[in-house]
Amino acid sequence: MDPNENNHLNNLTAKVPSELIQSLVDNYRSNQLVCINEGLGIEDAHSIWFDLVTLKKFITEIEDAAKNLEVPVPEENLGIRFYYAAYPEVPQEPIPESCSKKHTLVLVPTKKEDDQNYDFNPFEDQENVLAVTTGRMALAQNHGYLIPPGASNVESY
Repeated sequence: MDPNENNHLNNLTAKVPSELIQSLVDNYRSNQLVCINEGLGIEDAHSIWFDLVTLKKFITEIEDAAKNLEVPVPEENLGIRFYYAAYPEVPQEPIPESCSKKHTLVLVPTKKEDDQNYDFNPFEDQENVLAVTTGRMALAQNHGYLIPPGASNVESY
């Protein structure tokens, strides 16, 4: 996607026709999900749920960490990148074994610099906040509720 399209997307309201949502979900399930399930021989997750308290707390943590840096990062330069990820064959606690090899999301803060949205770790040294250093803690969120293994009767799409 062209970075200039982001400006247009930021002006859109949070309203999407339900037919479009259904079409997008159907497209994923009949293409990518089928390939994953057949290729890996599993029934992969097709949705993930996060409660609002967790999401708001994560956003607040990003904002607070960005404000407390030696050179504070303005709110308009912050964002969140959603990485597609997969649990290992043998997940470690607190991830249940039923999540083995399933899709998940990892949410990582971003910081806009020079019109680019870079992954941002406020736990790094000030001059390295756009770097990801192995062996350090990073501000991130995971542990949503996957379906499956969760019951799909709560989904509309």
